[in-house]
Amino acid sequence: MKLFNLKSLVGIAALGLAFIAGVSDVSAQGWGKNDQKHAIKQQRKIEKEQAKLEQQRLRLERQRQQQLRVHNRYRVYRNGSWYNTDNRGADLLRQAVNQGYRQGYAAGRSDSNRRASLNWGGSSVYRSGSYGYQSYVDRSQYQHYFREGFERGYQDGYNSRYQYGTNNGGTVNILSSILGSILNIQRY
Repeated sequence: MKLFNLKSLVGIAALGLAFIAGVSDVSAQGWGKNDQKHAIKQQRKIEKEQAKLEQQRLRLERQRQQQLRVHNRYRVYRNGSWYNTDNRGADLLRQAVNQGYRQGYAAGRSDSNRRASLNWGGSSVYRSGSYGYQSYVDRSQYQHYFREGFERGYQDGYNSRYQYGTNNGGTVNILSSILGSILNIQRY
């Protein structure tokens, strides 16, 4: 419904209420039974219009919520297939890559400091791939993206560089361009 029509209906309802308020004052001054019946009939008519307006408002709100849900759908491409998710799922997969990068960076630094060989696959955190996992997304999806981030973080940490990420005040994060290339996520 157009906003103009909704405003008009609200205005008519307000005018009707004002009319009823005036009728009740006049009825106290001696209006007859017919006049009171007419006022009651008008009041019921206004109440019906108000109920109709409320139903229309609720319908429009449901439509708006549906449109928001539609615009918050994502597709993730992995291993030749598309996987669908919503805004929350997309955020969790981004978190998986970033958590993987952070954990990998720490593991790489540790291995480098111990003069161990470069081997991210030897890390139990890498093999598990579940650090920070929340069951809202498929575990294997989360693990895949966690490990992708971990590998890059491990390489950066081991080599004391930031090829795949940044260090902002002591917090390491994967670069958004790298994140985008790993996830290959699209809104639809």
